[in-house]
Amino acid sequence: MLKVMKIVIQNLRSLSLILTIPLLNIFYFLLNNPQRGAYSLVTDLDHYIPFVKEFIIPYVIWYFYIFGTLVFLCLKDKKVYYRTILAIDIGLLICYVIFFAFQTHVPRPLLVGDDIFTKLVALIYSHDQPYNGFPSIHVLLSFLMIKGINKYQERNLWNMSIVYLIGILIILSTVFVKQHVVLDVLAGIIIGNVIFDLVYCLDMEKTRAMLKKPASMLLVSKKGEISVFIDRKKE
Repeated sequence: MLKVMKIVIQNLRSLSLILTIPLLNIFYFLLNNPQRGAYSLVTDLDHYIPFVKEFIIPYVIWYFYIFGTLVFLCLKDKKVYYRTILAIDIGLLICYVIFFAFQTHVPRPLLVGDDIFTKLVALIYSHDQPYNGFPSIHVLLSFLMIKGINKYQERNLWNMSIVYLIGILIILSTVFVKQHVVLDVLAGIIIGNVIFDLVYCLDMEKTRAMLKKPASMLLVSKKGEISVFIDRKKE
C-alpha cells in the first residue's frame, strides 16, 4: 500500500492533467439544451436497434474506464499518456464547438419496469438532457483509450483485451440505451482517430526546441516594410 502511495505521489503532477477533462466538461452542461435549435440525426438503422436496458452497465462504467486507463498509461508510458490527454482535450473542444453550432436531439423510449437496470437508465436520463449528441463524447474518449493502448510499448494480450472489450461495449451501449444514434458514434470514432493520429505525429521535444531557438528576427524598414532575417549561425 505504501509503495502504491509513493508511486501515485511521484506521478501526482502528471496525473493532475486528468482534471482538464472535468474542467472542460463545464461547457457540456452549459450547451446541453435546445436554446439554439436542435436537429434529428435518426436514421432507419436506428429504428432497428432495440433498447437494451442492461447496456446501461457498460455505459456507466465509462467514467471508471477512462480514469483507470489514463492512470495506467500515466504510470506505464508518459509519452502515450501526454498525447492521449492532449487528444482528449482537443476532441472535447471540437465537440463543444459542434454542440454550439449544430445541436442535436435524441428521442428516448418510455421506461417501463422497476428493476435495477431501468432505474439506472432513468437516473442517467434525469441527469443528462437528450442533447449534445453529435458527436458522442462517450464514443470519442473510449476510442481514444483504444488508440492509446495500441501505442503503449509494452502492451500485451491482457491489457489490450481489457481496454478493447470494455471500450467496444461502451461504444455499443450508447445506441442500445438510446443516448445516441449511429451517426453520433461514427462521428466520435472519426474525430478521435484523426485527432489522435495528428497529435501523435507531433514531435513535442523538437517543437519545444524550435520555439526556444532564436533562428530569425523581424526587421522593420523605415518604410514600415517587414522582412525576416535568418541567423544561419543558429542553425
